[in-house]
Amino acid sequence: MTEQDKSTEAVNHETVADTPKNRQTTPSSEKKRSGLIGSAIAIAIIIAIGGGIYYFTQQSNAQLVNENNELKQQLSDLAEQQKADRQRLDSLIASQSEIKSRATEYEAQLNRRMQELQAHVNALSSSDVKNWLLAQADFMVKMAGRKLWNDHDPITAAVLLKSADSSLAEMNDPSLLDIRKAIGNDIASLAAINQVDYDGIILRLNQLSNEVDNLRLDDINSGDAKVDDEEVSSDIADWKDNLARSWKSFTNDFITVRARDGSEAPLLAPNQDIYLRENIRSQLLIAAQAVPRYQEETYKQSLEQVSTWVRAYFDVNAPATKAFLTEVDELINQPIDAEMPDALESQPKLEKVMQARVRNLLSQSDENTSTPVAEAPTQATENETPPAEPEAKPEAQPAETTTNEQKG
Repeated sequence: MTEQDKSTEAVNHETVADTPKNRQTTPSSEKKRSGLIGSAIAIAIIIAIGGGIYYFTQQSNAQLVNENNELKQQLSDLAEQQKADRQRLDSLIASQSEIKSRATEYEAQLNRRMQELQAHVNALSSSDVKNWLLAQADFMVKMAGRKLWNDHDPITAAVLLKSADSSLAEMNDPSLLDIRKAIGNDIASLAAINQVDYDGIILRLNQLSNEVDNLRLDDINSGDAKVDDEEVSSDIADWKDNLARSWKSFTNDFITVRARDGSEAPLLAPNQDIYLRENIRSQLLIAAQAVPRYQEETYKQSLEQVSTWVRAYFDVNAPATKAFLTEVDELINQPIDAEMPDALESQPKLEKVMQARVRNLLSQSDENTSTPVAEAPTQATENETPPAEPEAKPEAQPAETTTNEQKG
């Protein structure tokens, strides 16, 4: 039923209500009329709400469609990128497989080369031991020469020569008897050298430096004092004799004349003995420094200067001074530069044998090991990310191989 029909029906109801029969029922018809109006308003509101909901639903559906299209486009782009990445990954895997196969081949070549070298070493092991012992003996002899001429230590040099002789004896080679005989002659010549205790000499000089403060200065005027044998009497009656004695003593001490021959040292000023003792210590230190340098002339000059100063300024009759001078005189007579042999008889002979055996063997070994090494695996492509290198990588490669790789 349409709204027009509803309106017509309402008019008809009103017309009927106006008839005399229905005048008594006027209130009920009014209620029905108001109910119809409310229903119409409610229906209109419902229709408006439904239209609004439909409108907004259509707008939301359109937005969802647009977003769905955008997502589909993004998924399509991602699929294409994934396809390109998969192709790139496949190419990298193929490159890695090729490099791995080349690395395996290179490792097999290295293993074969190592086995060949091991076989060569095993074949030469017996001769290498003898050559090592010979080289060790040559080194010991050279070290003995350095100890002898640089450090003036014949004892250590003799020990080194004995070690060299033991190495040659272990070789059990009759052709080396001449060298062993020369080593024995060198040991005998070193044993005949007079041994000098350099450390002991330095310790004695340091001890003398510590004893300088114990020396007593000489009283130079002690020899000029005269003892008056005639004493003054205490008796008053002897006043004349006492006066004569006093006058005689006064005139004797009033003017003193001493004879100087120039050998005596001049008098020391007060507190000048400190500088004298320090100068003596300085000369002893110079002598101690000259000992490890084997400067015998400087050593003796310093000690002679010390002896001169002590005898000039100190009391030579005092026990401490006597012991000090005795020690200084002994050190002056002690030589510090022992005569060493100019050369060792065994050194040139052993050097000649070394040149004939060891060095020739090393040159032959270098020629045998100079064969080219196989080409190491390199990356196939330049722009791709390099994969991990194999563990068995050589330290160095020949220049020609690297050049060929770069050209390829």
